[in-house]
Amino acid sequence: MRALLLLALIAVVVLVVARLPAAWRARLPSPSERPRDELVKDPVCQTYIVMSRAIRSEAGGAPLFFCSRECAARFEQGERRA
Repeated sequence: MRALLLLALIAVVVLVVARLPAAWRARLPSPSERPRDELVKDPVCQTYIVMSRAIRSEAGGAPLFFCSRECAARFEQGERRA
């Protein structure tokens, strides 16, 4: 009788543990909902920065990303590379 009860308890634990990852995945945002954070290159000092932390500007309709306000100002003054 104990063996049967123990077997039933093990089966319940296995079923619960097997369903946990699916429940956790259901709570995670899908890849399309996650913010895209990629590396972008500063055109002045050639530093790579994470897009979410970069200073954003536009030139000729194209987005530009800078590592700092200083690099953005240097770009505005005509300096393209350090």
